[in-house]
Amino acid sequence: MRLLLDTHTFLWFIGDDSRLSSVARNLIEDESNEIVLSIASLWEMAIKISLGKLQLATPFEEFIPAQLTSNGITLLNITVPQAAGIIALPFHHRDPFDRLLISQAVVERIPIVSADVIFDAYPVTRLW
Repeated sequence: MRLLLDTHTFLWFIGDDSRLSSVARNLIEDESNEIVLSIASLWEMAIKISLGKLQLATPFEEFIPAQLTSNGITLLNITVPQAAGIIALPFHHRDPFDRLLISQAVVERIPIVSADVIFDAYPVTRLW
């Protein structure tokens, strides 16, 4: 199964954070699943680093590729249909990064692994 990770899910997984649910951890660690991370999540993390809200062990440009490779996670590019999908989304949630992740999950027809319950207001499958 192909699964899209929310940004916090990725960070909690690679950081072995106890906030990551056991269901989410098992899904990510299941080698039969294809795990993807949106380019939008990279953008979100870069902004949080620049604001001092996120710190990584090594520079971003080294840390992210190393984590993607070592954990078998691939990047999901942003396409025109995914960006256009945002237009039709109701404003249950105003976070621009999450809205793009929701649209990507809808357009790609893939579940999103997230603790964010507001995603349940959208036509996506949220796993946690």
